[in-house]
Amino acid sequence: MLSLGRYLANLTTGRIILWCYAIWYCVHVWSHFDSKPRLWLTSIGLSAIIGTALLISTRSSSRGKTELDGWQIFRLYLMPFCVSSFAAVVKDAHYILVFSPNARENLMGSAVIGFFLLVVYLLKAGLKKSLAAGGRF
Repeated sequence: MLSLGRYLANLTTGRIILWCYAIWYCVHVWSHFDSKPRLWLTSIGLSAIIGTALLISTRSSSRGKTELDGWQIFRLYLMPFCVSSFAAVVKDAHYILVFSPNARENLMGSAVIGFFLLVVYLLKAGLKKSLAAGGRF
């Protein structure tokens, strides 16, 4: 559990935002879950095609090959999966952009994100205090 706390305390702003996206996705997909295999297989197929294109486009440049770590590659495939599955799951739910017409669902997503942000803030504050005191987190 200590390593999870260390991981959260060291998150960059960009990664915090990505986690907030993931939380929003999970809350809303959970609320509208569809167990049809076709939906999920289509999302996996799109993820494979688009993820590979993203991988090619991020690795290749006029300056040579850019090395990516495993988590970066995983995210390149995960994001198209999340986008396509989210769109399919909420298709008939009358969403406006990524917001549900059901205020309760939006409040639930916001509350989970708020809790996550509070935990990260407290862990970051604890890490700063620990480092200032010359200790380890």
